[in-house]
Amino acid sequence: MIAAKVGPDVLPPSFFPVSLNLVGRKCVVIGAADDREAIEKDEALREVGAEVVWIKDYANLRDEDVSGAYFVISTPQEEPLAARLRRLADRHKFLLCAIDQPKFGFVAMAAIVKCGRARIAISTGGVAPRVGGKLRAALQNALDETFARFLECFANQRRRARANLAESADRRSLMIEAAEGFDIEIRLTYPEWFRDELRRLGPSVIEES
Repeated sequence: MIAAKVGPDVLPPSFFPVSLNLVGRKCVVIGAADDREAIEKDEALREVGAEVVWIKDYANLRDEDVSGAYFVISTPQEEPLAARLRRLADRHKFLLCAIDQPKFGFVAMAAIVKCGRARIAISTGGVAPRVGGKLRAALQNALDETFARFLECFANQRRRARANLAESADRRSLMIEAAEGFDIEIRLTYPEWFRDELRRLGPSVIEES
């Protein structure tokens, strides 16, 4: 069965989660110099080794500014700009993320939690970035220095197991045992309008048209 092509005017049912190797690749950030989102994306792309071009005067954006890019991130909430970038992305075959405008892009940015060696990506498929931000903040608060030290100690356990145990099955059993006792507790709180919606809809969360 061949899936129908999703155009820029239709929000896809979901995004496929993936990580990109951007070392040495041209990536373009489009956004004002004082735009917090653009600043964060510029820093994040440089951190992973991308060759970043930051276009701050996006009112004068030229087609050739993005024609050789591998990945383009646009932060302004301007639909004509996002629509133009989508046309350019289709023509020049670069990945596009239009922040808070998922119908125009191919990429929905994930909120990243960092702690020691751990990287946790959180995505709502572009439909609720503020919710993703809250999930990120809660996880970032929970994963403190103690968790980072735990991962380092776990890595040491892994190295010792590789050095001292010849059989891979024994190493695997040891690492499973080492993870015993680590647990996570999660509690979610929802806004009152959502509770009202649940009461109104009853068993069905999604209202049928």
